[in-house]
Amino acid sequence: MSTSTTASVSTHILDTSVGRPAEGVAVHLAARSGRSAQYGQGGDWRALGGSVTDADGRCKDLPVLPEGTTHVRLDFEVEPYLARTVKKQADAQQDAPANRDSGAVFFPEVAITFAVNPGEHYHVPLLLNPFGYSVYRGS
Repeated sequence: MSTSTTASVSTHILDTSVGRPAEGVAVHLAARSGRSAQYGQGGDWRALGGSVTDADGRCKDLPVLPEGTTHVRLDFEVEPYLARTVKKQADAQQDAPANRDSGAVFFPEVAITFAVNPGEHYHVPLLLNPFGYSVYRGS
């Protein structure tokens, strides 16, 4: 929950290749305080734990951010999910190759880093497909 001294984060994943939520994707949350590391004032990343997306593609139990958090990183382990779904899609479309390359998933993971302000909530959806992704600040 959000208070006046901490930010809060939520996320969900939509597989845009099938128009459905992405279930079973592990999501890890890390935080740091201070300015960006490129300015020499950022703290070290602190792993806070994680969650797994449910049938609606949502993580409803991400850890609470510590007081003083200024930057958040969400790490999405998408490789196992994409490996399962790309194979299913290829089987459904007999002439579609499971992967245009060597059979490896193009994006094995997606890491999203963003700045936060105390007291605000940040919903960061991931729109995913086998060959691309996008994120935005939702509501």
